[in-house]
Amino acid sequence: MAEISDDAAEAGAMGAGTMGLEWHEGDMPYSPAFGDHFYCRTDGRLECGHVFLAGNRLPERWAAAGRFAIGELGFGTGLNFCETWRQWKAVRRPGARLSFTSFERFPMAAADIGRALSRWPEIDAERRALVAAWPDEPDDLVELRLADDATLTVAVGPALDRIETWPASFDAWYLDGFAPSRNPDMWSAELMDATFRLTRAGGTFATYAAAGFVRRNLLAAGFAVERLPGFAGKREMLRGRRD
Repeated sequence: MAEISDDAAEAGAMGAGTMGLEWHEGDMPYSPAFGDHFYCRTDGRLECGHVFLAGNRLPERWAAAGRFAIGELGFGTGLNFCETWRQWKAVRRPGARLSFTSFERFPMAAADIGRALSRWPEIDAERRALVAAWPDEPDDLVELRLADDATLTVAVGPALDRIETWPASFDAWYLDGFAPSRNPDMWSAELMDATFRLTRAGGTFATYAAAGFVRRNLLAAGFAVERLPGFAGKREMLRGRRD
């Protein structure tokens, strides 16, 4: 999930934290403000592995990393974080540290996070740890040390405002806002420029989005961009690198 315009926020006026959250098919969260689900209806966890972890070549890079920093646009349910943390634990080198930072304007409540992630037993341990540590009223900066080797930071507020003043850079990015056709601000040239500035040399991004204007904005920001097959029959996704 990602950033919302003022009009969209009013459309989801059931509360800033949930944006008028609805539930489809039992435990699948849906935003009526954007007319979009929070993750792939086929299998959001597997999509995360295909797009973000494989797209950024993370398991291979982690095998040689002492410290690794991931940035994310749109924390949503925390699914990407939980699946990333699960895979990190399986392949990390001894003594390595993972930091995961996500930029999210409207954080969900702990109970909603827990419900949305309950469909995947594979990440049950990570889900429980996240829900137990999640604050009752997340605001400004949520900083969680969930293990000796894993920290989660969620910067609450408009993504561009937070990123432009963010003091750290990242090895990899997950670009995971709502669909570009429904939330174009989250894929704007200004935000892609800011993302590029916070990407370390050799750093990468991956995204399920393959819209033409998204690709052009990433190229204009300075990334080398390539198309790859998307998840679950989707024709394309994008990944790229700051050379």
